[in-house]
This record gives sequence, structure tokens and C-alpha cells, in this order.
Amino acid sequence: MRALPICLLAVMLSGCTMLDRSPVEPVQSTVTPPKTEPAKPKAVRPAPVKIYSNAEELVGKPFRDLGEVSGESCQVSNQDSPPNIPTARKRLQINASKMKANAVLLHSCDVTSGTPGCYRQAVCVGSALNVSAK
Repeated sequence: MRALPICLLAVMLSGCTMLDRSPVEPVQSTVTPPKTEPAKPKAVRPAPVKIYSNAEELVGKPFRDLGEVSGESCQVSNQDSPPNIPTARKRLQINASKMKANAVLLHSCDVTSGTPGCYRQAVCVGSALNVSAK
């Protein structure tokens, strides 16, 4: 049994002495310059959707009603963060932007319970508008 570790040590040491000790020369190769990619065009961001909370703010401004739009923020379980009205409002703006609207007349923002799939939910409802500049 004592011979086995000694034999293994001898094999390991003999393997180390058999390494080639010649100096390593760098390989000369043609280095190609890195390819420059054309600049990507920036994504066009839609104009921000303005929120009107009072219909009187629209008096004297020509506009077109594009339909009802909503945004929601959901609290899935009791351990999740509570629903957020500013998040629901932001999603209302995003959904209105998808309808090519540039404004929203906000009707209401409410926090409700018992919505299927949500423990509590914040919902904002409004009308998507296309307000024309005079």
C-alpha cells in the first residue's frame, strides 16, 4: 500500500519534467479592424398624452373623441405591493397613445376589491381624445 502513493508521486514528477521548455513565440496574424456597425435609428417615441381631469379645460379647443380607454394596476395577493393609482394613470396614457390619442379626459380612478385575478386593483377610466392645435 505504501508503494502506490510513491508510484503516483513518481509519475506526477516525471510528467512535470517532460514539459517542453522552449520559449513561446507570439503568432503573427493579420488583425482585421473591428467592424463599425451603422448607427441604429432611435425609436420614435409618441408624444406624451396629456391628462385633463376637468372637461372645462377643453372648452374652446377642437378635439375628437376616439373612445373609452382604461388603465389598471393589480395587487395579485395580500403579500404584493398595493395597487398604485399613478401606475394605473400611466397605463391609461399608454393605452390612449396606442389609440393615436394625444390627450385623455379622466373620468375616474378607483381602488376596488374582489376583481378576478387581483386581490385589489386600481382602475382609471377616461376618454381618449385627439386635441387639435388652433
